[in-house]
Amino acid sequence: MRYDPGISIAADPDVYPPSEDSILLIESLEVSPGEKILEIGCGSGVVSLHCAANGCEVVCGDINPKAVDLAHRNSVANSIDVSIVETDLYSAIEGRFDTIVFNLPYLPVEEEGDLARAWSGGDDGMGPLPALLEGAPGHLNEGGRVVVVVSSLMDRGTLADVLAPYSVSTLGEMHMFFETLSVLEIRGFRIKIEKSGGRA
Repeated sequence: MRYDPGISIAADPDVYPPSEDSILLIESLEVSPGEKILEIGCGSGVVSLHCAANGCEVVCGDINPKAVDLAHRNSVANSIDVSIVETDLYSAIEGRFDTIVFNLPYLPVEEEGDLARAWSGGDDGMGPLPALLEGAPGHLNEGGRVVVVVSSLMDRGTLADVLAPYSVSTLGEMHMFFETLSVLEIRGFRIKIEKSGGRA
């Protein structure tokens, strides 16, 4: 996709604003009309709004109620339809998706508060990534993918261990003087979809 500065994004001091990592994610992510996308940790909604503007069916959510409210206001202001829920990872998510997107909190710091939760990934920078990947098979369609942003500041050994069971490719990178950001596409999930048996 191309980042569209014409999509108007309002701000809230307690919500992570669109930043370099948001734009990198948008410009690294290729989507198709009709693709079903789930964004966890949507913040202002900028990534979800770009996906919906490109013809995707989008559900997005955030644990921060102020982010949910802001994403809703941005959706209305731009007349772009997305479904927005307050959720802790998958706690309020129903259905299955072709792509799960997550711009995770990746900085290896320990901070508290609604805004800090958007960047604080704990001592190793992993944040909720392991739980996100563990829960993905319950919310992905067959052949589905997870797309995340990671940082060179994360503990590389731990990240390698977390990603080891999957097939991982790099969709885009941004090199800065203190870190490198990478957008990873993760595939290879074992999807189990229960099918109703018998005839009516």
